[in-house]
Amino acid sequence: MSPKFNVFCLKGTILLFFLQFLQVSHAQYDFSSVDAALANRSKLLGKNVVALIFKDGKVVYKKEIGEDFTSKTQAPIASCSKWLTAAMVMTFVDEGKLRLDDKVSDYLPIFSTYGKKYITIRHCLSHQTGVDAPGGIMGGILERRKYETLEDEVNAFASKHEIETNPGQLFRYSNIGLDIAGRVCEVIARKTFNQLMAERILRPCGMKGTSFESEKAVSPSGGAISTGADYMNFLAMLLNKGMYNGKQVLSEAAIAEMHTNQVPQTVKMVSPEVAKGFQYGLGAWIQTSDDKGIATVVSSPGLFGTWPYIDYCRGYACIFFVKNILGEGKRMMYMRLKESIDSIIGGTCR
Repeated sequence: MSPKFNVFCLKGTILLFFLQFLQVSHAQYDFSSVDAALANRSKLLGKNVVALIFKDGKVVYKKEIGEDFTSKTQAPIASCSKWLTAAMVMTFVDEGKLRLDDKVSDYLPIFSTYGKKYITIRHCLSHQTGVDAPGGIMGGILERRKYETLEDEVNAFASKHEIETNPGQLFRYSNIGLDIAGRVCEVIARKTFNQLMAERILRPCGMKGTSFESEKAVSPSGGAISTGADYMNFLAMLLNKGMYNGKQVLSEAAIAEMHTNQVPQTVKMVSPEVAKGFQYGLGAWIQTSDDKGIATVVSSPGLFGTWPYIDYCRGYACIFFVKNILGEGKRMMYMRLKESIDSIIGGTCR
């Protein structure tokens, strides 16, 4: 046998080894139990469902249920928008154009005029402004229809909404704080919120099917439409320490701050039922933390049923993308689905 033939055989053996390795690595997870769980819970989930799991740099699971409902189908995502908006605001922090403890009134003087001088950006991103939100989330959605621009709506927060408590003394989940923070960014950059979101988050993360466009006032808190694939790009960026396709979209420090509990134990929390018992960072819920207080599971569920989350401990991201009102029953269902996924992916997390 010639030396040249030996080299050829060696190369062929190495190639076969790597092909076998790749086959094993792609087939390392058996998600058949997740398939079955999704099928068994079809009444709760509704007719249209996309489930995606991202790990080790790739989507390792994709399930699409429903007629013409795929990972690229657009749908409203409600409060899942808050995570996107908080990330956009944090790009200003990364650039030194904004600090979390800056007062809103430094950029929007109308808040000083109406006795709301001490609200900070941190208060806004963590629902601790102290500004009353009559009617809660649904009331905010109905009220927004009266305003043509984000500026009009935020000025009304300053001039027409009462002060419920001093800033930092009450957590009340609403659409107020994130909308104020979005308006501050408009003032700093002299661009619309939609332009800023596209330039700083959506385009860098390849989210071509995501938009906050609206005929009335844009809603940073809950007005986005997106797709399962798009939102997974965003989660992948966060999971990858702020990097997406070789571009640093957010700093590691910014993400760490977003996913650090911002609400002291002494502060009363008025939370929706689906998030009872969770802590809150900046634009996202902290479902679980380790014994050092570092977030291990972070999420941002929306009213219309979509539930994206990142499990930092096990190193994966997941989204259940649906078009069905979120309720307590869905919370329990998603928690059980997560338990099933965790058992498949493995790892010990405390």
